[in-house]
Amino acid sequence: MKTVLKTLTVAAVLAVLGALTFLYSGLYPMGADNKHFKLTYWALETLRERSIARDIRDIKVPPLVDPQLLLAGGQDYNDMCSSCHLQPGKTQSDLSIALYPQPPNLSLQPAKGLYGDANARAARHFWYIKHGIKASGMPAWGMTHTDDRIWAMVAFIQKLPTLTPEQYQILTAPEDGETGGPMAGM
Repeated sequence: MKTVLKTLTVAAVLAVLGALTFLYSGLYPMGADNKHFKLTYWALETLRERSIARDIRDIKVPPLVDPQLLLAGGQDYNDMCSSCHLQPGKTQSDLSIALYPQPPNLSLQPAKGLYGDANARAARHFWYIKHGIKASGMPAWGMTHTDDRIWAMVAFIQKLPTLTPEQYQILTAPEDGETGGPMAGM
């Protein structure tokens, strides 16, 4: 029994020393133009998805059918999101190409059953917008935006895949006197 315990202790110490050696070696490529190893990508994806699934369990999705939500959410989406997550008729942008992992094109219909029903997807989108995602380029807009404003963006995102480029332009046009949001002019 003592031999097994000693062997396990030595193995654990060697594993920790090996991990620390790897961390401090600088050998792992961190550039966004270098893809993760498959195992690393799988581990990060699994960790992210399980964490978000746990966090959204108690989110109560409000009714998202008010046309005013679409207008308010459309302007914010256009100003803050479309350069990465695109708009109808666009398949890529300089930002969407350059980010790793690449952000999803929200102007496309989600895959059937992806993340559950529309309510579950709405809760997930709310969480993404409010909290962001570490090391992905997705900011935590909840630090500067109210929940109501975030829900307006969620309402717009749910409608986005059904919009034509012309409908998108109408819904995202700034109101008279507005020049655009925080990302305007970039």
